[in-house]
Amino acid sequence: MNAPNPPLQNQPSTSVALTRYVAVGSLLGLIALGLAWELVLAPIRPGGSLLALKVLPLCLPLIGLLKNRMYTYRWVTLLVWLYFTEGVVRAYSDRPPSNYLAMIEIVLCLLLFAASAMHIRWRFRDSRAAAAAAAVVTPVSEHANPS
Repeated sequence: MNAPNPPLQNQPSTSVALTRYVAVGSLLGLIALGLAWELVLAPIRPGGSLLALKVLPLCLPLIGLLKNRMYTYRWVTLLVWLYFTEGVVRAYSDRPPSNYLAMIEIVLCLLLFAASAMHIRWRFRDSRAAAAAAAVVTPVSEHANPS
């Protein structure tokens, strides 16, 4: 008879929380990989290069993802394709170990995109379900006195 309470806005469903953790983790992975790649593991020039600055745009959405802002999830799905493109180009044009690092970058980009897209979809699904549950009006008893 009583329907279960819908998830509150402060308590996301398990799937939404999981996608948030995967998105933040893959973004942190991209930042760490970019810095390690260009400074230590396989820099273009010995001693590192200024190409390590490519991770700076990735630091901007990190704050929004940690604060769980929907707008950030939306635009990070567009930003990630720049890094995916770089990974594909360098996977085919660089020599080892740089091409292996590029393959890791591709995987992290795909993880970030998929997690962000699923997070957006499932969060909208949960908010629609919560709105529908809130709109359900319980019938008023015939014995109740309206005055």
